[in-house]
Amino acid sequence: MVTEDDVRACALAMPSTSERLSYGTPGFRVADKLFARIRDEGDVLVVWCADEAEKAALIGSAPEKYFTTPHYDGHASVLVRMNAIDYDELDELLTDAWRCRAPQRTVARFDAGRDDGS
Repeated sequence: MVTEDDVRACALAMPSTSERLSYGTPGFRVADKLFARIRDEGDVLVVWCADEAEKAALIGSAPEKYFTTPHYDGHASVLVRMNAIDYDELDELLTDAWRCRAPQRTVARFDAGRDDGS
């Protein structure tokens, strides 16, 4: 289970990331593009995906963790139950979402600085 504090710490660890309210809840942006936000419920996270196929794959692989609502139909973002994931999974989700929205140069600098070679 992850908390709002975990989401904040993980998101803000990404380069060029800022926090700003989005629809009245904490939202996380890179280059002023939203890549994740906590929904009103407080225990659901909206996370950007590369495309709708990735969204469908996440939901299909673990519907107890990932879901959508009609509001997000046609949008490459998935809803995540924060009480169903751990910190490592959160980190992977937010890193992937950040990559989808960050400028290519920012991603390249981030990748160049990684110790694990990914």
